Amino acid sequence: MKTWIDGAIQGQAEAYEQLVTQFRGMALAVAYQKLEDMFLAEDVVQEAFTEAFANLSKLENPDAFPGWFKVIVERQCYRQMRRKQHGTVPVLEIQDVIQEEDQACNPEEQALKGEVHRLLRDSISILPTSMQLAVELFYFQGYSLKEMSEFLGVNVPALKKRLYDARSRLRRSLPVADVISVFSDLYEGGKGMLHIMNGDHAADRLRQSGIQGEILVWRELYTFGPITRNMGNEKERSERAQYLEQNLGIPRTEYLKIKELEQTLQSFHQYQEIVLWFEYDLYDQAMLSYLLHYLKEQDLRNTKLNLLCIDSYPDIEHFRGLGQLTPSQIGRLSGTWHVMGSEEIQAGSEFWAAYASSDIQDHQNYLSNDTPVLPFAHAAFKAHLSRLPSVSNGLGTIEQSTLEAVREGVNSPYPLFKHVGEQLHILGMGDLEYWAHLKRMTEEPHALLQLSGVQAFPDFQQQHGEFRHSILSLTDLGVQVLNGEVDWGLLRTDKSWIGGLQIGEGNDTPWRWDTVNETIVIL
Repeated sequence: MKTWIDGAIQGQAEAYEQLVTQFRGMALAVAYQKLEDMFLAEDVVQEAFTEAFANLSKLENPDAFPGWFKVIVERQCYRQMRRKQHGTVPVLEIQDVIQEEDQACNPEEQALKGEVHRLLRDSISILPTSMQLAVELFYFQGYSLKEMSEFLGVNVPALKKRLYDARSRLRRSLPVADVISVFSDLYEGGKGMLHIMNGDHAADRLRQSGIQGEILVWRELYTFGPITRNMGNEKERSERAQYLEQNLGIPRTEYLKIKELEQTLQSFHQYQEIVLWFEYDLYDQAMLSYLLHYLKEQDLRNTKLNLLCIDSYPDIEHFRGLGQLTPSQIGRLSGTWHVMGSEEIQAGSEFWAAYASSDIQDHQNYLSNDTPVLPFAHAAFKAHLSRLPSVSNGLGTIEQSTLEAVREGVNSPYPLFKHVGEQLHILGMGDLEYWAHLKRMTEEPHALLQLSGVQAFPDFQQQHGEFRHSILSLTDLGVQVLNGEVDWGLLRTDKSWIGGLQIGEGNDTPWRWDTVNETIVIL
């Protein structure tokens, strides 16, 4: 590989030819999967090779060429799709790679093999794109799992799982039972797998995607209310349940079902693999860190721990969560997770230990030690601290953004939630959590907002038409605080939590958040 790269950099034509010969088939398969047009796929692959050759000197590690080149192919595909040109009719399929070794075989045998091949082609069209691509490259084009892994950037066990899932689905759909025998048997897992994620909607999409394994929806809200490093303490759990019921309207009995989820988690040894599905925002990162904190203390033995954590998805301009994806789109993520090492698990545990601490110094220390091991953790932790009272007026980022939006004319509850939620998407804040903040801002004796058109702030679990059409406006105090003339942090008498930090109750909070320098200030 390195010799070819060096030769290509030096302009040797034979080196170019070798690279094209080795990677053209895989590049075409990837491009065709995205564009569904062979003519466009050919153009895109040619453009990708041109771009790759022009930038080979920038590739520091020649062994990384396959994955690097795949990214270039995908980028060229997205450029092609953004042009919104009318595609030509996809008359040509990707050229069949299965060659007849014996050119002298009889026509009847050739026709039979051709019919089997066409049947398989038609059948795999029902599979998610990621499975189609794995079948195409492995069975039809004959690439090894190692070659596929290098090019696609997906580990070999994950590719095996995709092939396993594909064969399982084809066995149910192929009209001729014997046809499945053309697929060689491999062990790819898929059974004995536990998927852990948050959100019932995303979990439903995962079930519909055809990905194998059981699903555990983790129902907790670590971004609101009192938390501790050990969330299993019964006394503290009971106090938390009461707080969530009073402030979010979540029934105490409903919250305490977390015990059932913990029992499932405690029996993780029955699964060969665990896949953690999470996103970039604080809501997810806090949940992920808690689970890693728990798993770090366990003997995993032979259970493999995998992570899928994303902040974007192709063709989705404003990606906010897995719940946005269709079952087919989620299916394409199958096997793109990676096996977690001890360093990542340790990093997750450290996030939780700092986040759940009642000592501001622990938060400060974590903020100062930025580590790339978990790529979204540091930004999420900074977003967590931005909820602290600011040095300028005692408002956290949620209160600040809300008052600014009301001042700009966004004065109805639901449009306000949408506006603030989009502006602060890094928090991953849900509606119940936001209503609690909004209610706090309307409460006397130090109300920042006035709510008109409704007699009282409604219970959170109920639908209220009056509340939907009510109007919010700044109080005189709200204007003063927003202008930096009054410090709301010194006026508050309620009690709330930011991670493990308790805030409120007047000037008992000896630290603030500097929004300009993004640092903690000890008063």
